Amino acid sequence: MTVLLLLPALLLMGLVFVWPMLRYGWLSFHADSVLTGLNPVPNGGANWIRLLDDQRFWQDALQTTRFAGVSVGLEMVLALAIALLLDQRWRGRGVVRALALLPWALPTTMMALGWRWIFNTPYGPLERLAEVVGLGPLNLLSTPASTWLVTVVADVWKTTPFIALLLLAGLQTIPEDLYSAFRLEGGRPNQALTSITLPLLMPYVLIALLFRGAQAFGVFDLIQVLTGGGPAGSTESVALYAYLNAMRFLDFGYSATVMLAGFLLLTLAVLVLAMLLRLGGLIRPVQS
Repeated sequence: MTVLLLLPALLLMGLVFVWPMLRYGWLSFHADSVLTGLNPVPNGGANWIRLLDDQRFWQDALQTTRFAGVSVGLEMVLALAIALLLDQRWRGRGVVRALALLPWALPTTMMALGWRWIFNTPYGPLERLAEVVGLGPLNLLSTPASTWLVTVVADVWKTTPFIALLLLAGLQTIPEDLYSAFRLEGGRPNQALTSITLPLLMPYVLIALLFRGAQAFGVFDLIQVLTGGGPAGSTESVALYAYLNAMRFLDFGYSATVMLAGFLLLTLAVLVLAMLLRLGGLIRPVQS
């Protein structure tokens, strides 16, 4: 009976996830480009050998990992502060809660275009403000370091409300009686945060961390619209590199290899993170 109830969800997962991954795996062992007339031809794993020597792929993997680590780390800290604030009782809290979700509700493409206009040189409002105060042109989208920071800022602004919503839901599951008893025993507010709130909130933190980590590693639309992977490929992600191989270079076999390799790297990173969290006592095995 349980299998029958899960069958629709399993079929949907197979359709939207398992089948594409199997197709990627099959295509990664074939040459499928303009050189083959866009017909898949077995190449004996030449795509994987090419991937091992592809410095651009490994550079993109490193850049994507750095982007995901920094942006998700900042989002977790800011989201926790916002969730703690929104969990308090004060006038207008409902309105602020609704407004706080607006960045997350906006389409990523629209948001990226907005940030691109803000940082545009010389017509963006930030550049105009810099000229008024005498800072001169900032050219934030012209150098690798500043462009990377812009992408991090845009991603943090976009997705912090989502994590805050998850953590807020977790905060509201904590019984108020625990805090009352803690205060009666002479506990201070900062002690309640470390002794009650954070330990009980940890499952929600882990869910948000794993979900956002996977999502940030697969970033595509934000980078494509905001920077196009530039300047000089300094913000190019693994997903964007796979897209360029397929849609610009028409090399579908190698594009599938890049995408599958990115998925395998992400899976490995999640497994390592889960193992470290379990060794640290933050994840406990399920007791049968």
